[in-house]
Parts: sequence; structure tokens; C-alpha cells
Amino acid sequence: MSDPITFPPGAPCWVDLFTSDPDRARAFYGELFGWTYEESGPEYGGYVMASSDGDAVGGLMRNDGSQGAPDSWSVHLATADAAATLAAAAAHGGSVMFGPMDVPRLGRSGMLTDVGGAVVGCWQPDPFTGVQALNRPGAPGWFELRTRDYEGSVGFYRDVFGWDAHVLMDSEEMRYTTLGQGDAMRAGIFDATAWLPEGTPAHWAVYFAVEDADGTVARAEALGGAVVSPAMDTPYGRLAGLTDPTGAHFSIAAG
Repeated sequence: MSDPITFPPGAPCWVDLFTSDPDRARAFYGELFGWTYEESGPEYGGYVMASSDGDAVGGLMRNDGSQGAPDSWSVHLATADAAATLAAAAAHGGSVMFGPMDVPRLGRSGMLTDVGGAVVGCWQPDPFTGVQALNRPGAPGWFELRTRDYEGSVGFYRDVFGWDAHVLMDSEEMRYTTLGQGDAMRAGIFDATAWLPEGTPAHWAVYFAVEDADGTVARAEALGGAVVSPAMDTPYGRLAGLTDPTGAHFSIAAG
């Protein structure tokens, strides 16, 4: 097990899957990424922790349909004060979905929608800081907000989460802002106005690191997943977009 990672305020620190078929999801991601699982028990609502080589890399929870939400991955950002973050979100054009909520012996959590309508979580560690591995096969490697309200979203994350925002690209083809810069980049905000299909809401996406993008795509299809964006080379590695067997979207990155 690796030493705990410390996340600065505003940095993505945790991901979890809201799934209508936890057993199938566990089998899928276990085969795809080599994950193992630990049941958290009734006290935590049956939440399941996923690990890669002994390090926590995410969680799974049941989607019972009562919220009317599709199966999906969620990204959570670190905060020193979940209550203050939720209040700031509401004051800057977002809305609070729930929280702050105490998670016994781990921390405090909340969920909100940002100014562009994307859902994102906030996590106050006490003492659990979040994922214990990054940028290695089977672990989260990058986090990206895909939004139609690019400028408003950049301002929102700067004001609510204290982002140190830097423009990476600003052209007609691509507008992209990052949290941090250079080797310290933690996440990105992508102007997806021309990229998101009609009816697809703004959302946070998680990229999982893999050694072989094409092999992972083929394996995901064999396990019942589907390809949304075929593997392609980019300046940031070979990337692909996939869904798991119940339709939850995620991305992969190699290199």
C-alpha cells in the first residue's frame, strides 16, 4: 500500500460509480483494470471500495432508480470545509444536491451542481484523503469537466474551490483551462460546446490510466462495454471513451 496522497483544495481526490448492477460492475472493472473490492457494510449504505494493487482508487454504490439518475461516474474535489464549499457553490450560481454529510471515521461529503449544470462532489478528509494511487495502470490519471459554459465554469471553480486556473489552449478549435500548470496540473475544464452531443449534459469525466489503450478497448467490448470514442493518438497519450455494461461513461489514457 502506498503512502496517502495529500490533495490541495480544489483538486480531484476521489471517484465513484453510481451503478444499477453492482455485481456486474465489479466483475467488469475487476477484469478490465484488475481491481479488488472491500465491502464497507450497512453503516456506509453498502458502499464498496475498489483497490488496485492494494491502493484505493474509487468506490461503487447502488443506483436503485429512486433518484431518476443514469448510471455514471462522479468526481469529488478536495476541500478543507465542505459546508463552506457548498454555501459558496450556491452563492456563485450552483446548487446543493445534498450535504454536508458526515461519513463516520472518514470525512465529510457533499454533492452540488456547478454553474454549467455539471454534478461534482466535495470531500473534506477526516482522515481519509481519497485515492491512494494516480497515473498508473488501473488508477485515475486525469479529470476533466466538459461544459457548454466554459467561461462561467472557470470562474465558478476559481471562486468556489480556489482553483489556480491557467489557460492551456484558447483557439477556435480548442479552449481548455487547467488547475495548476506544467507537472503540477491536476484537472481541466474543456469548452465542449461543439463536442457534446445534443441532450448530453455537462459532466465531469475521469480517465483511467492503462498500458495499452487498444487492448483495453477490445477487452472492454468483450466484457460487455461499448466504445464511445475510438482510441486515438493525442499530444497527451492515446485516449478512448467507453461505457461499461450498464452505460456509465469513462475514458482511458495510455502513454
